[in-house]
Amino acid sequence: MSLEEEVGARLRQKGLTLGIVESATGGLLSHRITNIAGSSDYYKGSITAYSNQVKIGVVGVKEATIQQYGAVSPQIAEEMAQGGRRILSADICIADTGIAGPGGASPGKPVGLFYIGLSHGERTFSQQHNFQGDREQNKQSAAEAALSWLAEYLAGLE
Repeated sequence: MSLEEEVGARLRQKGLTLGIVESATGGLLSHRITNIAGSSDYYKGSITAYSNQVKIGVVGVKEATIQQYGAVSPQIAEEMAQGGRRILSADICIADTGIAGPGGASPGKPVGLFYIGLSHGERTFSQQHNFQGDREQNKQSAAEAALSWLAEYLAGLE
């Protein structure tokens, strides 16, 4: 069973809906979720918030947070997940922000640095990942990590 099939089965079993806010993966997570027949039972939709303007104006990320921590930070991943959950009226939202490469690195933020945010109920979390591939591999790795974390999170819910 693929990760997206596992995620779908767990969401359906628990009666939960999913929303996604993507930045660095550029729609790859949404693509993988919607490859599963019947995903409309639990999948609400997604926002690809690639620019800071969309993160702020559509998703509701605070401009001050971007200024203080940068767009690639755990704080932004969490604000993206919270905003997406609210806007998409989803029970759970997963979000990503990162530096796919080959450019975009800055001091302390290398190519391959990704943060994934997950928001459910009153709780919001983030995970940091450092991938070592090229642009396409980093995007694939981030999508895989996000789906893996989501499956693990759903498995742990009572």
